[in-house]
Amino acid sequence: MTEKTKQAPQKLPANEEEAAEAVPVPEIDERIAELAYYKAESRGFQPGYELQDWLEAEKELLFD
Repeated sequence: MTEKTKQAPQKLPANEEEAAEAVPVPEIDERIAELAYYKAESRGFQPGYELQDWLEAEKELLFD
């Protein structure tokens, strides 16, 4: 007997503009990682700021 996996329903875009801005989640993670990398590079890759770089990049891409 196999167990069915439940998937959370995906939210559909409310309008055409929102649909045009929709980016698949894996691509968003890649873009955040790239921006976080450049933030780290600008600081000379000092350790201890990885989470801060990620959160700032996430905020810039998703909320600004």
